[in-house]
Amino acid sequence: MDPFARAHAGFCAAFGTEPVGTVFAPGRVNLIGEHVDYNDGLVLPMPLAVGTAVAYGPADNAAVEVVALDFDQARDRFVPHAVAPHGPADWRSYVRGMACGAPGGVRLAIAGSIPRGSGLSSSASLCVAVGRALALARGEAEPAPRAIALAAQRAEHEWAGVRCGIMDQMAVAAGQDGHALLIDCRTLDTRQVPLPQGWAVLVVQSGVVRGLVDGHYNARRADCEAAAQALGVVSLRDVDAARLATARLDPQIARSAAHVVSEIARVETAVAALEGGDLAALGAVLRASHASLRDLFEVSVPPVDRLVDVLNAAIGKQGGARMTGGGFGGAVVAVMAATEVERVRSALEANYQPPDGSALSSMIERASGTAAGMHA
Repeated sequence: MDPFARAHAGFCAAFGTEPVGTVFAPGRVNLIGEHVDYNDGLVLPMPLAVGTAVAYGPADNAAVEVVALDFDQARDRFVPHAVAPHGPADWRSYVRGMACGAPGGVRLAIAGSIPRGSGLSSSASLCVAVGRALALARGEAEPAPRAIALAAQRAEHEWAGVRCGIMDQMAVAAGQDGHALLIDCRTLDTRQVPLPQGWAVLVVQSGVVRGLVDGHYNARRADCEAAAQALGVVSLRDVDAARLATARLDPQIARSAAHVVSEIARVETAVAALEGGDLAALGAVLRASHASLRDLFEVSVPPVDRLVDVLNAAIGKQGGARMTGGGFGGAVVAVMAATEVERVRSALEANYQPPDGSALSSMIERASGTAAGMHA
């Protein structure tokens, strides 16, 4: 059952009445531009057909009442003006963060189709969907993409303890089907970049579940902030490769900074490749991005590297693959001609086994923006 239907049915079962409506926010896959959003850089994510649906309706009290259908119908009930974080961070933290300070009197039922720990922004999708539902349940207009993205980012920072950038939230709030979204994370300016017809994006789960609230993500961000401070700039967006090469930085911090500076430049190359329909050029820059994330930023893990290698070998020069998301597991993204997808999938099934013993799971996004197939 799709998340819309599950959210609707779950609301009826939990609260004994029909919801007023149901909203949806997609997940996202980042084509390129990893770990540069919190450095004021450029990123190029695209929305996915999977995502989070939230059915909403009024409550006859001042509380927000929530049921999470993907967590054994776990519930939460709180009064927004008196709410405190739910620790340790879980789905309740995000919902409370989005509702904090707003009027209550709302019921929500949440259902999603994004694999947890996949690196496809399940938390941003949850926050944006909840924010939309809360506004509509109160009779307000749906918030503008920038406003709801910033609110979702605050929920991550202040309620879940993840000092993330703005990419995921903006991609989820402002992305359009069949397009990548070029985001300038300094200005929040965006531009829709069409995915050429005849291309396909394959998202494959590595079988390594990752989590960001474990110190790794925040440690990498601290490295970048230390580099910017040592170089006397606001962020690494203001640094080029020549300046970085002459800087005297701690070796770990220098490697992290080198990844960020080179990754921002790769995003511009990727946009040009998309707009020019140059699949080989895009593939080359995807491969370079993965090497940088593996060797300089050090956020990949051996099973993910193995998965990327298998995909790149199968794809050849007309396309490429790399890890996507914060790292330490999660998903891999690959771009190729749509006619090559099934051949690449067959090679993948023959040469890669998820380390957790699970079945290989993947999804295809074509230029239409709809999921052409999900295999598990």
